[in-house]
Amino acid sequence: MRRIPGWLALLLCLLLAGCGSDGDNGRDGADGTNGVDGSDGADGAAQVVSLRPVAATASQGFDQSAAEIVTFDAVNRRVLVVNADSGQVDVFNAASLSDLNDADPATRIDLAAMLVSAGKATEAGLVGAANSIALQGELTAIAVEAMPKTNPGWVVFIHPTTLAYINAVQVGALPDMVTFTPDGSRVVVANEGEPDEGYVNDPAGSVSIIRLADYSVTEVDFSDFNAGAPRHAELPVDKMVLDGYNATVAQSLEPEYVSVSADSATAYVTLQENNAIAVIDLAAGTVKKILGLGFKDHSIPGNELDISQKDGVNIRNWPVMGIYMPDAITSYHHNGRTFLVTANEGDSREDWLNGLSRDACEGAGYFYAADDGICVDEFSAKDYYDSDNVMLVNSEGNPLFPTNGGFGGDDALRRLKFSYHTTVAMNGGTEFEKLYAYGARSFSIWEAETGLQVFDSGNDFERITALIYGADFNNDNAANAGDDRSDNKGPEAEAVTLGVINGHTYAFIALERMGGIMVYDVSNPYAPAYVQYINQRDVTVDDVETDLDQVGDLGPEGLHFVSATDSPGGKPMLLVGNEVSGTTAVYEIDLTLLEQ
Repeated sequence: MRRIPGWLALLLCLLLAGCGSDGDNGRDGADGTNGVDGSDGADGAAQVVSLRPVAATASQGFDQSAAEIVTFDAVNRRVLVVNADSGQVDVFNAASLSDLNDADPATRIDLAAMLVSAGKATEAGLVGAANSIALQGELTAIAVEAMPKTNPGWVVFIHPTTLAYINAVQVGALPDMVTFTPDGSRVVVANEGEPDEGYVNDPAGSVSIIRLADYSVTEVDFSDFNAGAPRHAELPVDKMVLDGYNATVAQSLEPEYVSVSADSATAYVTLQENNAIAVIDLAAGTVKKILGLGFKDHSIPGNELDISQKDGVNIRNWPVMGIYMPDAITSYHHNGRTFLVTANEGDSREDWLNGLSRDACEGAGYFYAADDGICVDEFSAKDYYDSDNVMLVNSEGNPLFPTNGGFGGDDALRRLKFSYHTTVAMNGGTEFEKLYAYGARSFSIWEAETGLQVFDSGNDFERITALIYGADFNNDNAANAGDDRSDNKGPEAEAVTLGVINGHTYAFIALERMGGIMVYDVSNPYAPAYVQYINQRDVTVDDVETDLDQVGDLGPEGLHFVSATDSPGGKPMLLVGNEVSGTTAVYEIDLTLLEQ
């Protein structure tokens, strides 16, 4: 397997973050009740952490979403993994980490059977995929969508030790993520409310708040933000995306992922397709505000990207704006303020536009490809340019490149997939000066109160993977085809989680397409430091499905950090659910203290 040599990892660390240099001293601790100053915080560069692979389960199925979201039961020493499309949860024994090597589940929880047995569903065929899992105390919560997905779904509660059914409550359509509040009093659910194909049904997105004392449910919707409703003027429309066929704002908004503040008072919910974050008051059950994330300018130094899969490594500035569209979100406190950390994957509504007529498609602001008879948002000049539809121009109004309406050839912007709807809306027509592309190929940190971005990883992900893999960077996750995703969201930052190790806060970011985990020290949200990139994938294997045991882990979807106190091996560890390879991987995290 082609892995990253230790010397190269160290070189990257030195080049990108100076991991051995002195950082800023931490802030003074809070004053004690007797008036004596607290001790100084830990030195920002006093340690280095390193992920080390120690185990991986047997594949539970190639490209079947067989290992998505993962959690750990520290009391019973179990790893629980959402086997999404099967509608089950796989339970692995983890008394020691070696128990997980090439392991199959010790138990499988059939959620459809459980819901039918409990009288919550009349038949198994009305129960869809399992999407998310979380565990706290004496409860495990699992988000389950209905069949069809546009119907209300459920959160199923089971006992962590016995794995027996406790309760199930109905929530909104397509519950995509579930989490507990830190105080254990509530469960919060992001109900994506995704439309079906052709927009026959388009349920409103919502957030469910389940009060665990009595399992009562408060549904938070976004109808107050609809056109003509009292809060519509609050929407930061210049920093977000509102689209969808014949959709109200409430139908357009699609909650994806949730993070809850440390005081359990506020939930921060990514609205991925909308490039926004909803801030929810959990006690009141209301939307406090919606934060628009704006756009990433790839034309400025530090934000370079590769926009073609036919030009090898060609990371440079382009007249492109990245639509952050974060998937996962997490949060932490620094100097008394909350900061949000997002994985800026990007996503479109392309899959749901099939079946729209030309009038319906164009009326909703999308492009109708007459030759194919389909409605399109993911537009590229290679696929759809014609002399009478769009043009890319410079600031003087002249074609940016001499061919293909200003898009140029395969070494320019001809192949980049961008959002037709957003690009037309932001340029005020079909003569474009900037293209608005899905995702930002990065992770970001935002100040929670204002939505101000305080850090973005810029071009790090593509630059680092290109340094290691050359033209094999920006690979897809189901085949080894180098440079294959450069035209479409690049490495795709999918998941992010935080872990505190010896007083330092680290962010772990999973790259869904290229694979692997990026690690940053984010103890100071204003100055994160790159630490490591590790990828247990062999990019030289020709047939990844046939030789899955050789290729390694593909398509990391979910991350879960386990503290040293809770870990079977006595060291912090990171669990990774890989949805394409169907494997669940375990990394121990080694800590090295540096000489002061």
